[in-house]
Amino acid sequence: MRAYREILSLPGTWQFSAAGLLARSGGAMMGLGMVLMVSALYGSYGLAGALAASNATAWALGTAALSNLVDRYGQRRVMYPAVIVSASALSLLVVFAMLQLPAWALFPPAIICGATGGAPGALVRARWNNATNNHEQLHTAYALESTLDEVTFVVGPVLATALSTGVHPAAGLIAPVVLSLAGAQLLYSQRATEPPVMPRVYAGGAKPPLLKRLVLLVPGVGAVVAVNLLIGCVFGSIDVSVVAAATEWDVRAAAGVVLALFSLASGLAGFYYGSRGWSSPLVSRFLFGVAALFAACLLMLTATSVLVLCVVALLVGITVAPTLINGNSLIGRLVPRDRLTEGLSWMGTGIGIGVAVGSSVSGAVIDSSGYPGGFMVVACFGAVAALIALAGRSGLRRAMSASELDR
Repeated sequence: MRAYREILSLPGTWQFSAAGLLARSGGAMMGLGMVLMVSALYGSYGLAGALAASNATAWALGTAALSNLVDRYGQRRVMYPAVIVSASALSLLVVFAMLQLPAWALFPPAIICGATGGAPGALVRARWNNATNNHEQLHTAYALESTLDEVTFVVGPVLATALSTGVHPAAGLIAPVVLSLAGAQLLYSQRATEPPVMPRVYAGGAKPPLLKRLVLLVPGVGAVVAVNLLIGCVFGSIDVSVVAAATEWDVRAAAGVVLALFSLASGLAGFYYGSRGWSSPLVSRFLFGVAALFAACLLMLTATSVLVLCVVALLVGITVAPTLINGNSLIGRLVPRDRLTEGLSWMGTGIGIGVAVGSSVSGAVIDSSGYPGGFMVVACFGAVAALIALAGRSGLRRAMSASELDR
């Protein structure tokens, strides 16, 4: 706990961390809130799933563009208007659904809402990089934010379900509107901790071609983001596969318990991981984490009951947050400071795209092979993540060495 007290005693840090938690808490309710509202008002899970997928895809792509603008113009100037547009679009989606407009009318506001939502988690992590240059403190800060991410994914779906089923089908989406606006006001009004806009200096004074300016082409970054995307695929596959398995075992309600245990284990593991100092190289810890995630994913093939699935979910969850913490730490060291928000946002973008891909692939396989096929998809995505990490280890180590020399 001493490590967490130390970072939260830095000027302004607990304030922006708490505001960031509020700002991103609505995001954990968004997908499920759409599914619950649309399935209740329109009676179609297919429409609900398509709407949630379009929102998630727009968020993943829009976040990359917004983060680039944030690095160029600042968090407040870009995100204040963006959040207002996003909240307005989500409100319009709720109104359209309650008016029972044709299904096609729901998609434009869902897409606009996602594209302008941004990634508060990445913006908070950028503030941590502005608050301290100490690698150990940043390690603890990333662990804290990963733990808070998991808190939102434990509480958010439960709250969305309670509001949608106990108050009104649309209540699970009205809450994110309020939370995003309140969180934005609290976070972006904290000017003292906002990272300053850093001018971009190009070698030779000339701006390089667009392709060479892509942050994904910074040495080492592509491999880390690719692994993150595959971890997102694991998440999406687990969500669908757990629901399919619980339904097959005639205990559908237990799916929520299993997924909550997954997030809880991840959050606790991240909290513990961040409280300790580690002497081993960051790249080695990242590789070990990805390998451990793959091994845990393989255990899903042994799940034949809810009890076994709960145990496996705990083991998979334990490997997740430390691996994500290490990935964010690598990005923080590899990416130039004037591209930091963009680099960190690509981590969230990778997760978002991965979840959409993983849920789609596993859903198709489950339709033809049943829930065991879904568990096999989880293991395959874990294997690909481990292979990419292993193939990129030499490049990562070289990139880390070069970045340390530059700084």
